[in-house]
Amino acid sequence: MTTRGVLYVHSAPRALCPHVEWAVAGVLGVRVNLDWIRQPASPGTWRAEFSWQGEAGTASKLASALRGWHLLRFEVTAEPCATAEGERYSSTPELGIFHAVTGIHGDILIPEDRLRAAVARSARGETELAAEVDKLLGKPWDDELEPFRYAGEGAPVRWLHQVV
Repeated sequence: MTTRGVLYVHSAPRALCPHVEWAVAGVLGVRVNLDWIRQPASPGTWRAEFSWQGEAGTASKLASALRGWHLLRFEVTAEPCATAEGERYSSTPELGIFHAVTGIHGDILIPEDRLRAAVARSARGETELAAEVDKLLGKPWDDELEPFRYAGEGAPVRWLHQVV
């Protein structure tokens, strides 16, 4: 079963750009040449985005391939398909990687056990419930990535297809 999604590289140092392309090509099984443009939210860095199509699980493979580079900010999304829920991965140098399952309309679906754990931590006085829910929804990642998303409005998107 195939799905599709988008990879947003929000910021990467110029020297890292070819490595990002090689990593993405390794996951998709096709040569990748991204259209890199300057990232005004972080001078000296570059951004790119493109749409992909592949098997369910491709988003997690892309996120895994990119997560090791500390200076990279990125997001990977995958639409739900008949065999899998949708996904969203966000990564920043400061926060690391965030993963969420998404529904058909793009809403984040929080598993019951994660909600129960957040309520339990709050009940023990370890944290505030609102802060726990914010983390479950990826708010710290959204807050950090928002200036980079805004700086990329109007950027071109290219469709890539995985060879199977």
